[in-house]
Amino acid sequence: MVFVVWYAVIFESRQGVLVAFLDVEQGDAIFIQSPNGSQVLIDAGPGSKVLGELSKVMPFYDRSLDLIIVTHPDSDHIGGFPDVLKNFKAGKIVEPGVDSETGLYREFQRLAELEGAERILARRGMKFILDKNVYLLILFPDRDVAGLDTNDASIVAKLVYGNNSFLFTGDSPKKIEEYLVSLDGKNLDVDVLKAGHHGSKTSSAEEFLNAVSPVYAVVSAGKDNRYGHPHQEVLDALNNLGIKALRTDESGAIKIKSNGQQTYVLKD
Repeated sequence: MVFVVWYAVIFESRQGVLVAFLDVEQGDAIFIQSPNGSQVLIDAGPGSKVLGELSKVMPFYDRSLDLIIVTHPDSDHIGGFPDVLKNFKAGKIVEPGVDSETGLYREFQRLAELEGAERILARRGMKFILDKNVYLLILFPDRDVAGLDTNDASIVAKLVYGNNSFLFTGDSPKKIEEYLVSLDGKNLDVDVLKAGHHGSKTSSAEEFLNAVSPVYAVVSAGKDNRYGHPHQEVLDALNNLGIKALRTDESGAIKIKSNGQQTYVLKD
């Protein structure tokens, strides 16, 4: 199934694709902007800090997001969505189909309903076209995940722009990573990986890292967080494979630009 997210614009002042891993402390929030101005937000971190981070990558007058992806309903991924939905107009909202009994998740659902955005249940093979050469491909879930643990149900999506690609994994654990290797093998190969579960040793299986073989692995974690993320085992595994780790707990927001042929990390 194919969804067209991009829209016609008169002027295209943006060069390439921007992927910004926002500094929301212990959580995930990823902003994507295509050359034509289409904008995507994958997760929103644990709280309102996401608004300040978005203001650094979006014009102050821009109050719309074409696509929102909720990888799974844990608080460190959806905590900022109530504020986002109160301040931005959302075009489409994509969810994995796993529930949560928390008040935070119920509030998110209430606001999403009020928003009137198109609600989409993520399934493998769905393609969201952001621009004429830019698309997001859903790799997981490939089934009904209502009965799974929330981390196990995380949406996994691949962003492709020309010869460059990024892989976003939510909090997918090793068993899901290994399952994806069995399905996709070397087709998982990308330039940039968002390391699963904030660099936890429950993710980043060696078989998976070998298949993905990224130049960069971005770890989104809070400084001195109580979980000890990223775990040293993961950092060692990345280092042994020659993968450069980029960490929000050390560097703040990490912005990566692609021109469709190469990726480069922007310096503030």
